[in-house]
Amino acid sequence: MIKVGILGANGRMGRVLIDAVYQHSHVALGFASVRSGSSFIGMDAGELAGVAKQYVKVCALEASLLNNADVLVDFTLPEALADNLNLAVSNNSPIVIGTTGLLPGQLALIDEAAKKIPVVFAANYSVGVNVMLNLVKQTASIMGEQSDIEIVEAHHRFKKDAPSGTAMAIGEAIADTLSRDLSQCAVYGREGVTGERTRETIGFATVRAGDIVGEHTAIFASLGERIEITHKASSRLTFANGALSAAMWLKNQAPGLYTMQNVLGLK
Repeated sequence: MIKVGILGANGRMGRVLIDAVYQHSHVALGFASVRSGSSFIGMDAGELAGVAKQYVKVCALEASLLNNADVLVDFTLPEALADNLNLAVSNNSPIVIGTTGLLPGQLALIDEAAKKIPVVFAANYSVGVNVMLNLVKQTASIMGEQSDIEIVEAHHRFKKDAPSGTAMAIGEAIADTLSRDLSQCAVYGREGVTGERTRETIGFATVRAGDIVGEHTAIFASLGERIEITHKASSRLTFANGALSAAMWLKNQAPGLYTMQNVLGLK
């Protein structure tokens, strides 16, 4: 049994993580924290997540809380990352990070923290998405040079970043396989008279609508045939359960930067 500390407990993923802990037989809730001054402070975490269980009280994040958890799980916002990493490093706490929309400087903070503590950082904690990453690499290695490659992703109306972190991870996996630089070959949307596409480009299309949890499709299309590799998530519990699996795996790891591919033994 391990104890996890959930940062950003009042967020969409924070609440689902509490629910996932409630359903898990090998994980317990060490603490559930929110930002200082939040109206959720003092509420029972079970009530916050809508589960029929009396849990710990939601509280503001502070250093002393970290002693109540073996591993931290952070699905907060980019602007909270630096403070969360500082707390984790100062307490020597392993941390699972699922925050998306990070800038290069924030990614560098994760790299620096991973020199001192174990960190799992992934664009997507779904087992299926990580299988998909392997499949797109295999497909790219066989028919990528002869195909036009497009990535289509769809999420709920509340998502703040685009393309999604998962779509970018799919693009990176394909570009790396084909020895391309994604920053140079990516095309984000098309409008007007764009001319014919060039074979080397990797296109991205984004949909934001309703309550779509997450859908990603990688298209490899040549003249006469195409392969489409698609993953659809119907519940955020998929991501939460993956994050808890990562937390269980991370507890006994040495300092370093890991991904779900490491957790699942895919690399």
